[in-house]
Amino acid sequence: MPELLVIDDLRASADGVEILKGVSLTVERGQIHALMGPNGSGKSTLANVLMGHPDYQVTGGSVLFDGQDVTVLAPHLRGRLGMFLAFQYPEEIPGVSVVNFLRAALSNRTGTDYTVLELRLRVTDAMKELGMDTTFADRYLNEGFSGGERKRNEVLQMAVLEPELAVLDETDSGLDIDALKIVAEGVGQLSGPSRGFLIITHYQRMLDYVTPDIVHVFVDGQIVESGGADLAERIEVEGYEAFRTGPES
Repeated sequence: MPELLVIDDLRASADGVEILKGVSLTVERGQIHALMGPNGSGKSTLANVLMGHPDYQVTGGSVLFDGQDVTVLAPHLRGRLGMFLAFQYPEEIPGVSVVNFLRAALSNRTGTDYTVLELRLRVTDAMKELGMDTTFADRYLNEGFSGGERKRNEVLQMAVLEPELAVLDETDSGLDIDALKIVAEGVGQLSGPSRGFLIITHYQRMLDYVTPDIVHVFVDGQIVESGGADLAERIEVEGYEAFRTGPES
């Protein structure tokens, strides 16, 4: 399978403090990768750096997406190429409806200026496929949304925008079992031979519903071990301390 995302010895800092300490990872088309690590290990930093968040400075290494070096590319240009980030804590945008937000995002993604009607039809079809109430489209983005609704909205965005790479930053955070299943089912429906997923999580429970091809253990800004889906079960038994190395272990 062709390589979709190639992270090579990536190093990044914030406020002069190094957080990513040489991360290398390759996601091929059609693959689902899970990146698991304890709180404070730098998992969310990696997600943000992949999308070009300005608060982080890349100090070494590179990020290639579909063969193109995007290491210093602006976030909206990465989105246009087909990179997508589902946030751990999606922001509220009062006064902007879900359908209008998706219209702007899809126009940036494709370069086509969709009418509200065209976009509404597309969103309605996606909602029906995901089993969502179509009245959801007219609510203001994340305003008054429960945690589960915010995460369902992220899945809806993936369905409408059809990114080639979807990075899910602790999408399972704060979800009850029913909401977790909906998110997992959405990932299952959207997975396929042309798309890759990087699921960033702290717990195994998301992986009870989504089976990854490869699991990576992320500790102290580095991938310390990679393996199959059974590696997540080992983490549940042994904890992350078993994977720490160096003078603090």
